[in-house]
This record gives sequence, structure tokens and C-alpha cells, in this order.
Amino acid sequence: MMNGTIKKLSEDVEIYIFFKLPMKSIMRFKCVTKTWCNLMQSFSFINLHHNYTSSKKDEFILFKRSLKEQNVFTNPLSFLRTPNGDDDLDYITRDLEVPYLSTGYGSIFHQFNGPCHGLIVLTDYVNFVILNPATRNYRLLPKSPFVCPRGFYRAIGGVGFVYDAIQRTYKVVRISEISGEEPFNDPSVVDWIGEVYDFSVDSWRNLPFGEEEFPWPYNCPFAEMYYKGVFHWYAHRNLVAILCFDSSTEVFRIMQVPEMCSLYDEKVHCLTILDECLTFICYPDPRRVSSPVQEITDIWIMKEYNVNDSWIKKFTIRCPPIESPLAIWNDSLLLLQDKRGIVISYNLNSDKVEEYKLHGYPGSLRIIVYKESLMSIPKGSTQVENY
Repeated sequence: MMNGTIKKLSEDVEIYIFFKLPMKSIMRFKCVTKTWCNLMQSFSFINLHHNYTSSKKDEFILFKRSLKEQNVFTNPLSFLRTPNGDDDLDYITRDLEVPYLSTGYGSIFHQFNGPCHGLIVLTDYVNFVILNPATRNYRLLPKSPFVCPRGFYRAIGGVGFVYDAIQRTYKVVRISEISGEEPFNDPSVVDWIGEVYDFSVDSWRNLPFGEEEFPWPYNCPFAEMYYKGVFHWYAHRNLVAILCFDSSTEVFRIMQVPEMCSLYDEKVHCLTILDECLTFICYPDPRRVSSPVQEITDIWIMKEYNVNDSWIKKFTIRCPPIESPLAIWNDSLLLLQDKRGIVISYNLNSDKVEEYKLHGYPGSLRIIVYKESLMSIPKGSTQVENY
């Protein structure tokens, strides 16, 4: 009995020590003994580790950019961290090329969604790659069987990556609009197609939209956010709104934005999380000529989720001319890409502006703030690979 107790305590202590280690060290220790390898690959250890890292303040950054050399575009990924808990950045891994995604000018618009339990999906809207930045495992998802009918054109409006907590599976959702091609282009012939890839069955299927008319997702940086089991897109039709997709019910619905932001003005909008609340940012449209309205960026938070009357204006700031926001980091730094293609930060508490040594083709920069996780890539008909 004593031996059994000592053995159990010993394993508990080992687990505690492993949790304190950097991810790189944990991956190395998997190779020391078969017992440790089995432990670290177990569902219980991965979930305990995820819960532990989720409670910590340590945040990492996934940085995507496009680089142009002699009319050829590359789209490298870099993983960064804060070295001493300050607001500086150090590279963990620099400039990894993502396979399977398209190249060319259109690649500057590649998106990525997440994180969901430390996993991220990168896409060129046709191909989808799921990635764990911490373990550097990735997998190309099977292609959708949907084929656009002859004589019609397909425009992809929004993609999302969610976790269904009821079915315990990840899902990718894609929204497309089908219309007639020239010379038979008939604007009245428009249909919406919703698709979802379900990791539990490794296949795509169609989603019904019903009779309700929904706003169209606006494809711009930082315009979508996964929060509380729901994927959100900044969207518009006649008014500015938020299009929502519930990961479990697979139902689309509309959420209102702050009333002051619902009409078109000289602003563009994006979504993020601040103070653990859904956040709506109204920032100057980089394509418009500067005006007094253009100088102001408003940051709204929804104090009570899905309660429209709970929107409050948290900050009104004047930041330098920018292309778009990229992320909020450490609940205090608004990361932005300026019009030169350089990452800058605006401190929401001190109004201090800082420039980082992160740059790329103007308009191509993307950032996701994530916490390291051991979550494995769900297996399927395509192979899990490693950088």
C-alpha cells in the first residue's frame, strides 16, 4: 500500500514538474522513457496541461506576413514570445513556409482562425491547414466536394474554426455566395452556400441558411472571432452587424453592434476579446482621405454576452495612421499594422506607441495571440505532418 502511494505521489510530482517546463523541454522529455511518452500523450495529461496553461498569463504570438521579391510572394509564419514578461518579443521559430496554400498576390489575403485549445486553422479559402504552433504538427484537410455550377461565380465571404463542446469535435465552417457569371450575370440570381467540415467524421456537408436574410461577412484583417462556442464575423448588408454561427446547433443568427456603429460612416470595424468580453473596434478606413472622423478609434465591449444593451465604449484613442488592427495582447496593447507594413503597438493605459521589428507586404500582416497546448491534431484521411 505504501509503495503504491509513493508511486502515485511520484507521478503527481512528475506531472507538476512537467507543467512548469517550456513546451520545447516537454517534447524532448517524451523521448526519455516510454512511460513518460505514454503519459504525455494521454488524454488526461493533455487536458490537465491545457487547463494549467490556460490559467497562466504567458501568451505567445503567431505572426503571418507576405514578402514580395521579384514579383514572387512568400508567406512565412513565425512564432514569438515575451522573454521576461515585458512587452518585447523574441523569436521561437522564424519564417516557416506553410505548405499547400496558394501563392501569388492573392496570398496576402490568407486568413487564419483560432485558437481553439491551442489549435489554429490557416486557409486560402479553398485549402485548409490545421496547425498546433507549440508541437508544430499540421494536417491538410480534405477538400470540399462542392463544385460551382457552370455559368455561375463563387465568392467566399467568411471562414471559421470552432469547437463543439457537446459533440467534442472541431469544425470548420465556410460561407459562399453564388451568382451568375458574365455575360449572363444576373444579380437577382444569388444563393448562399454554407458548408461545415466535421473532424469527427472527416468530411464536409452543406448547412441550411433558412429563409432569413443575413448580412455578408466582411473580409478584412481581425474581422472574425471565436468566443463562447460561437464564431463571429463582422458583416454588413444594409446595416453593420455581427453574423454568428453556433458550433453545437450549427445555426446562424445576427447580433447587433453598438447603435452608434450600425450605420456606414468613414470607419472599418473588427472584433476581438478585451477583459474577457466580446469587443468591437471602429477604426479609420485606410482607403479614405483623412478627416476629423478618421482620427478617432473607438473600442466597445459587450459586458454581458449577447445582450445588445450591454455595449459600452471602453476607449476612444488617437493612434497613428494604420492599415488595420491585428490583435489585443496582454489586455493592454493594441497591435496594429501601419501603412508601411510594420507592426506597432498602442498601449491602452499609457497611450504609448511602440514600433516592433516585424514587417511585411503592406496589408498582409496577421497576428494570433495564443497559449501553448499539447492538443493533438485530429486524425483523418490526410496525414499529420511536422515542421
